[in-house]
Amino acid sequence: MRDHQKRRGLRKLGLLTVAATVPAMTAVVFTGGTASAHGAPMDPGSRTYLCWKYSVGETGAVNPTNPACAAALEASGANGFYNWFAVLRSDGAGRTEGFIPDGQLCSGGATVYDFSGFDIPSEDWPTTHLTSGADWEFTYNPWAHHPGTFHQYVTVDGWDPNSPLTWDDLEDEPFHSETDPPFRGGVGDANSEYYWNAQLPEGKEGRHIIYTVWERSDSQETFYGCSDVIFDGGNGEVTVPGDDTAASPEAMTEFTAPVNEEGGAHDAHAAHAAQDVAATTGGSARTVFHGMLHSLTN
Repeated sequence: MRDHQKRRGLRKLGLLTVAATVPAMTAVVFTGGTASAHGAPMDPGSRTYLCWKYSVGETGAVNPTNPACAAALEASGANGFYNWFAVLRSDGAGRTEGFIPDGQLCSGGATVYDFSGFDIPSEDWPTTHLTSGADWEFTYNPWAHHPGTFHQYVTVDGWDPNSPLTWDDLEDEPFHSETDPPFRGGVGDANSEYYWNAQLPEGKEGRHIIYTVWERSDSQETFYGCSDVIFDGGNGEVTVPGDDTAASPEAMTEFTAPVNEEGGAHDAHAAHAAQDVAATTGGSARTVFHGMLHSLTN
C-alpha cells in the first residue's frame, strides 16, 4: 500500500518553483482589458484542445464525431469546448493531490465552467503516439501569457484507462518541470505556443496520460490538463476515433471564447449560447457570435 503522506510530500516538493521577476504584460483579446493567463497542452494535445480542434466547424458549431468528445459534450455542454484553454482553478496556488479530487483530475475540479465530461474514462479520446524515452518538443498554447512553471506527470504502469483517473494513478514526481519557457506567435491565437524540449518518460508502453499542471508565479491561478498518449514508437501522430478532420486554425481562433479580466475572466456566456442556438436553428453562428461580442465590448 502506498504511503499517501509521503506521496503528498514528494508531489509538493515537485511543485516548488522559482519566482519570476517582472510579469509580462498581456495583449488585449477581443473584449478589452488585461487578459488572464489561459492555455492548454497542444503537443501532446489535451482532451479539451483536441476535442475542440476536431469538433468545431467553420461556422462555429460544435459537432464531435469522436465518441469520447461527444460524450463530454453531452455530459457537460459546449462551454467546455469554446473555453478549451480554461481548465483552471483561480485559487489553485499550484496545489494538486488533496486539492483536486480523485476522478476530477482532467477537469481540474474547475469551478468556472463545467469540464466534468472530460473526466469520463474512455479509450476513445484523441490520442498522440509517442516513443518512450525520446527527446520531445512539448508545446502549450498561450491563449493569454503569464510567467509560471509547467509540471508534467505520467501515469504509472498498469493504469486502467477505463477507470476514473486518481492521484495514485500518477507517478509521485514530475518527469519534467519547465519555468518560463519561450513562446512563438501572439496571444489569443490557437496556433501560438510555448515550447520546450524534454525527455519523454522511459520504460513506458501502451496507453498513458501525460498530466500537466501550469502553476502561475504571479497569481494563484493554476491550470490542469490530461493528454492521452500511446507509447508505441510513434512520432506525434494523432489518432481521432470517429473522424480525423481538424478545424482550420482560423476557425479555432475565431470561435474560441474571448478573455476579459476587467469584466470577469470569463464573461462571454452569451456569445457561446448564441453559437449553440445558431447551430441548432441553422442560423449563422459567425454573425450571431460577433454581434454578441460587440454588445459585450460596448
